[in-house]
Amino acid sequence: MTLLTDELVALIGTEVAPFEFEITRGDIKKYAVATGQRQRRYLDGDEAPLLFLFSAMMPVIPLDELLPDGRQPDSPLIPELPLKRIMAGGSDYRVHRPARAGEVLVCRQKLADLYEKQGGSGPLIFMIFENRFETRTGEPVVTEYLTRIAR
Repeated sequence: MTLLTDELVALIGTEVAPFEFEITRGDIKKYAVATGQRQRRYLDGDEAPLLFLFSAMMPVIPLDELLPDGRQPDSPLIPELPLKRIMAGGSDYRVHRPARAGEVLVCRQKLADLYEKQGGSGPLIFMIFENRFETRTGEPVVTEYLTRIAR
């Protein structure tokens, strides 16, 4: 029995509107200190640590818009699925080059794949999201493939 309907499979390739953000030296420095970085290039704010880009995707929202458990609402790319418990499944990064202070990057997000597997305790639905960070001219900086698992 498959849980993925034709309507759900048709959502593969769905994208959200791209957004731009500027990488500032001050933001890199704050992130580096907050995350315990030790390399001078991060502490001086010259280059952004890889996961700094993840924080750029997290909008600052008012406290009353957070979910009851304190999390931000899930991505609009996550479809309404028959399985409701969604877990993190890991990330795979392709680093094309470092992200540097002073750059404006464009983030493009899409639902890259959706598939089903049978797990030890029942069915699982895997969602693969592609997060591309690139310059305004389209030069790739980092591509992340993020897996979320519904059970």
